[in-house]
Amino acid sequence: MKIETLSIDIESRSSVDIGKAGAYKYAESPDFDILLFGVSVNGGPVVVYDLACGDTVPEEIIAALPDDAVTKWAYNAAFERICLSVWLRRYYPHYFRTYSIEGDPAQNYLDPAAWRCTMVWGAYNGLPLSLEKIGAVLGFEQQKLKEGKDLIRYFCTPSRTEGREWNLPEHAPEKWALFKKYNQRDVEVEMQIQQRLRNYPVPDFVWDEYHLDQEINDRGIMIDQTMVSQAIRIDELSKASLTAQMQKKTGLGNPNSVVQLKSYLSENGLEAESLGKKDVAEMMKTAPEELAEVLGLRLQLAKSSVKKYQAMQNAVCADGRCHGMFQFYGANRSGRWAGRLIQLQNLYRNAMPDLEQARDLVRLGDYDTLSILYDSVPEVLAELVRTAFIHAPGYKFIVSDFSAIEARVLSHLAGEKWRDEVFRTGGDIYCASASQMFHVPVEKHGVNGHLRQKGKIAELALGYGGSVGALKAMGALEMGLAEEELQPLVTMWRQSNPHIVEYWWQVDAAVKTAVKQRTTTQVGNIAFTFRSGMLFITLPSGRNLAYVKPRIGENKFGGESVTYMGIDAKKKWSRIESYGPKFVENIVQAVSRDILAYAMQTLSYCRIVGHIHDELIIECSEGVSLVAICEQMGRTPPWIPGLRLRADGYECQFYKKD
Repeated sequence: MKIETLSIDIESRSSVDIGKAGAYKYAESPDFDILLFGVSVNGGPVVVYDLACGDTVPEEIIAALPDDAVTKWAYNAAFERICLSVWLRRYYPHYFRTYSIEGDPAQNYLDPAAWRCTMVWGAYNGLPLSLEKIGAVLGFEQQKLKEGKDLIRYFCTPSRTEGREWNLPEHAPEKWALFKKYNQRDVEVEMQIQQRLRNYPVPDFVWDEYHLDQEINDRGIMIDQTMVSQAIRIDELSKASLTAQMQKKTGLGNPNSVVQLKSYLSENGLEAESLGKKDVAEMMKTAPEELAEVLGLRLQLAKSSVKKYQAMQNAVCADGRCHGMFQFYGANRSGRWAGRLIQLQNLYRNAMPDLEQARDLVRLGDYDTLSILYDSVPEVLAELVRTAFIHAPGYKFIVSDFSAIEARVLSHLAGEKWRDEVFRTGGDIYCASASQMFHVPVEKHGVNGHLRQKGKIAELALGYGGSVGALKAMGALEMGLAEEELQPLVTMWRQSNPHIVEYWWQVDAAVKTAVKQRTTTQVGNIAFTFRSGMLFITLPSGRNLAYVKPRIGENKFGGESVTYMGIDAKKKWSRIESYGPKFVENIVQAVSRDILAYAMQTLSYCRIVGHIHDELIIECSEGVSLVAICEQMGRTPPWIPGLRLRADGYECQFYKKD
């Protein structure tokens, strides 16, 4: 029988904590092994091969794993592909075949081009990322077994029983029989997802993006392990010093205790409802000098940047690189990537002018000099987090990012011509926005330069229907704007951008019409389609955004609203309310994501090692041209003609914000 497809689920064991270290480090552990191999060939019955009890996987299935002509399916397929790559190299090296060029770290893994992931398929259609949740949402008769977590803890992690390294099948035969059933059921549920979603396919170009994503995760990014270990050690010294200073100033046994510190502040005339970072910073503005010093020490102790260094130390693999840091379709409302493990998407932004000097001191472990030169050692460590990412010997980093990508996309979709003209001439959108709002010329560091900040905060907060609350959430008050300035700022921004405001409500009307009339509507180059209980928004790229079971409801103001089923802010599957500006935000972020994906494909011949929303980190040879990289990245995709893009970049020896 010719094998055309495999649906696979494995159960494995490793002493490495996959939650902290990720699948790559988990699988490279010397004690990693596969216990159960559940597989369906060509959609046939699921067979579970009990490797822990001496079963062997048939030779023809082994041979199919590296065969590019055989499509491999799995739920969260990255895990199966990574684990089977290691397993094949260890036990069947004559079958293992690499897909990348020699010297590229990605060559250690099976070619992702022959793999398909049902988790991605579900996410593309607006469904949860969890196999258990997706089964429940789709109402399968055969559900993922809920006992699975307990069985995995028992058989797949080191034993808690004294004198026993692992719990083996013979230690709990009934549990092992259930574990095999669990393995079989996962394959069956995965196959049910394929069957249920067959009329809602993922386009081939999105699978191509997924395969490139897997290649980037396989490649990983190098970590300066000396710097990481020294940063962790310096943080310990800093915390000890700060704690001692607080003890001396307050007389408290444990100045880190919220209860003790609140009591101390109260005894000294300062009532504190909360000791959160923002609250402490606010109290410092009016507190007496002695209490302000204590609060300042509290803020330094609360710095959590060392967690990033610890995450690096946990995840770094034997090749000195961290792998698997990007989750494809991690944000299923827009399809954007999500960060994993170290979370590159939320790194502290460096601004210190002597970054390299500070980095050298940390790398040398010179805590004494650091504490003399800088007011706050924790702040220095926070600013240096990015710089722990380094390129391989013989290479350099090129970091390139889009300039004001969301503002450009929103302006283009809405047809706000004056903004397009700003982008065409290379102007500063914050100055231009302030000028449009206040009807005076505004130049950065020049005439009316003080208004640029108001233009900036308005641009960042108000593009998707935001009002006074959005300005506050963006930090308008902390930036020096007065409460009474906020509503006029909202009004002026909306008056200056009438086409954007009109676009919000055109989209709102189009969504409601599509849902009410079970039809297709169009706004510019965006289509809205109701089909089989789903709302699809088709983007210029051809990719769909999916909203499950949309309905017309009533909002808290008594007006019409659209609701749909999705993952809410509490990570629960529930009914979510939306409206025009919110749909516009989804659309703009999704189109921006598609533009980044297009740039990644354009630059796929480079060694892309990281990406953050609008930015690419490329590890390349010394001879590669920065200008050429930025020019290629800034090319407008053919599916959105007329959009004005610009990419800027810089070269560096360690990752940083220029």
